[in-house]
Amino acid sequence: MKRPNAFIVLLEKSFPYRFFVAKLTRVPGLKQLLQRLLFHQTNLTYLLKDSVVELHLNTPIAPPDTVVLPSQVVEHFIRQASRRFIMDFCLCRQSNHCKDYPVELGCLFLGEAVKDISPAYGREVSLQEALDHVDRCRKAGLIHLIGRDTIDKTWLQVKNGEQLLTICNCCSCCCLWKWIPDLHPSIQSQIKRMPGVRLTVDDHCTGCGTCAEQCFIHAITITGGKARITEDCRGCGRCVDACPSHAIQLHIDEPLFCEHTIDRIASAVDISSEKP
Repeated sequence: MKRPNAFIVLLEKSFPYRFFVAKLTRVPGLKQLLQRLLFHQTNLTYLLKDSVVELHLNTPIAPPDTVVLPSQVVEHFIRQASRRFIMDFCLCRQSNHCKDYPVELGCLFLGEAVKDISPAYGREVSLQEALDHVDRCRKAGLIHLIGRDTIDKTWLQVKNGEQLLTICNCCSCCCLWKWIPDLHPSIQSQIKRMPGVRLTVDDHCTGCGTCAEQCFIHAITITGGKARITEDCRGCGRCVDACPSHAIQLHIDEPLFCEHTIDRIASAVDISSEKP
């Protein structure tokens, strides 16, 4: 039996306490319980914004005609998926009463497990509808978070998490994963940046703090009048777009960073066919 819509109401009311829940993962005993319930086999990757890669195409990353943009990672899995389901709303933005980004641009779920999702939450869609949806999300300034998410498997009550791929479309103000800094380090490591992606600050930085305000996981600090990007950075690229001095530089140490991201996700989720 599907959870009633009252479950959504419960999630919305508990949303303001998510940071407290995250801190509980650092408490011995509770950490193991919460890991098993909410994070077991979670494997998520934040995708770098296409605009940041395009901005740096004239740098020695790769010739423009060979560059694969991060959005193509999402499109790859949309095309591979046997089923596609769009949420009619973003649970995080709705719960947080977001005023800056569209609440109606919800998550996209892919794979056979989609058949278990209640139609009260959204609808199954065609390939083109799914592609159009993620395009609208990018144009709205949202960031893709993609992979296997045990929290989604749990609240959606799907039977097999290995057959459910989550594509969240995240804003900097309401994203559930703003709780990353409060989670136990072993859980934090399950939410990654794209392989080979680095962001650095050059001498044009004025220390204005705009980038730090944009960073949803507090991975940027202002030290000695200059921004500093820590290893906690998930490489989304919001800070690059936000910096008024154009002082944040993209480095891609692995030319096949998109291909390796696809391999990482595919190793955790099988969405192409139904299993017995």
